[in-house]
Parts: sequence; C-alpha cells; structure tokens
Amino acid sequence: MSGMNHFSDLFLQMPLVAILRGIQPEEAVSIAQALVDAGFTIIEVPLNSPEPLRSIEAIEQAVGDRAMVGAGTVLRPQQAEAVLSTGARLVIAPNLNLAVADVVRQHDGYWCPGVFTATEAFSALDAGAAALKLFPAELMPPVGVKALRAVLPAEALVLPVGGITPASLAAYWQAGANGFGLGSALYRPGDSAQKVTQSAKAFVQSMRSLIPL
Repeated sequence: MSGMNHFSDLFLQMPLVAILRGIQPEEAVSIAQALVDAGFTIIEVPLNSPEPLRSIEAIEQAVGDRAMVGAGTVLRPQQAEAVLSTGARLVIAPNLNLAVADVVRQHDGYWCPGVFTATEAFSALDAGAAALKLFPAELMPPVGVKALRAVLPAEALVLPVGGITPASLAAYWQAGANGFGLGSALYRPGDSAQKVTQSAKAFVQSMRSLIPL
C-alpha cells in the first residue's frame, strides 16, 4: 500500500499500539493527549466502543499531527468503509477477512489483521497487511512466537496482543516480536487521564529498556 513508510515511521518511533476499548467520545481527547505526551504514536479505538467514529474523529483532530489513530475490531467491509470515511487510515481486526483487506487497499490505508497460525500470517502478508496482530497472545507464549517468527519474512511486523503487561514485553521481544498491542493493562473504561499517563509511562519505559528509541 502506498504511504506505508508513514505507518512504519510511527511504529519505529514507539512500537506500542494503545487499544482504547470502551472509551467515551467525551474523554477521548484527554486520554489520547496523555498517551501521545507519554510517547505513543499509534492509537486504536475498537468499534465495539460507544460511538467509536466520534472518538476517532476527535482524536484525529487533537493529536493527528503527532500520532495515527484508527479503528479496531473491524470485522466487515462495510465497517472498514465507515472508518476510512472519517479520514482515519488504520484498520485493525482480531481476525483475517480478505474482503476488509480489499477495502483498506482501495483507500490506501493500513490493515493490521488478527492471525494465529502460519497459514493465516502468510495469507495476511500476501493481502498487504501492514502488521500482523498475533491474537490472542495469552494462548501463544514467547516460545510460540519464536517458532512463528522463524518462518516469517524478516520485514514482517508481529505484534502480540492480549494480556500484555510491562513485565511481559521482554520475553516476547526476545522471541522476535516487533511491537505490542496494549489493552486493559493500559486503559480501562473510566480511567482518568492521570492514571493512563502512569500506565503509559510504565509501558514506554519497559519498551525503551529493550530497544534504543
């Protein structure tokens, strides 16, 4: 997909994706600003959150010059169309749906599908995935990531998602993970911006201890 360097550049700056599942539009800007101030460059608002497109638009207007915002839990092509119509370019999913990939490709967006097996991973890469969301990571310990990483192209970006904490980054990183998607350990509905700042800084500190950023 054209423009892929933009996603790659942001990802290289900080290979952590903030997943704001359940966020309300009214709090979206303050939470996003806290994340960006802590060093995050990629933010995901899952579509099973309240009025997710409103939150995406608000975050884009507030911090779009410093971070990329997109939608998660995008399961169908129609949902991808709705997300991309907001101006967002990032579409993340827990599953592999090639019809969604087609829509994202047509809009010059970035598609990060959920995969778990080598077959799914290679199918996703063949369809133009910007990164592979390894989900659920709770079911694949670092040894599994190492085995999968051994057969994937070196340039493929693998992001374990699910149950990731600051303490678990190192083992997955050493196994070959390129980054991480962060959910409830980073943000839970109702968390204050101050609490998110503390959680975000803990993740950023752990990440920076593994790689010079």
